[in-house]
Amino acid sequence: MSDTRDLRPGARRVSATEAAKNLGSILAEVRERGAEYVVEHRGKAVAQVGPAREPGPTLGEFARLVAARSGPRLDEECLRAIEEGIAIWNREEVPGRSWER
Repeated sequence: MSDTRDLRPGARRVSATEAAKNLGSILAEVRERGAEYVVEHRGKAVAQVGPAREPGPTLGEFARLVAARSGPRLDEECLRAIEEGIAIWNREEVPGRSWER
C-alpha cells in the first residue's frame, strides 16, 4: 500500500481505488494481524476496515435479564423509552446539506 500515514498505532490510510484493487490482501492483514485501515475518497475518510468487534447484548436480551431478576418490573412504557433512547444513540449523523458530507 502506498500511503501508510498512521492515524493511530497500526492504522493506515488507503484510497478507495487502492482498497478495491487490494481488498483480498487488506482483509488478510485484518484477519491475521488485526490491521486497521481508513479508506479515503478524494482525500476524505469514508470507511474503516478493521477487526470485527463482538456485538453487545441486544435489547431483547437486556429485557429478559431485567425480567428474570427479582424486584420491581419494567412496564411497556419504560421498555419503549429504553428502545427509543437506544435508537437515538445509534442514529447516524448525516449533514443536511450534501456539500457538507
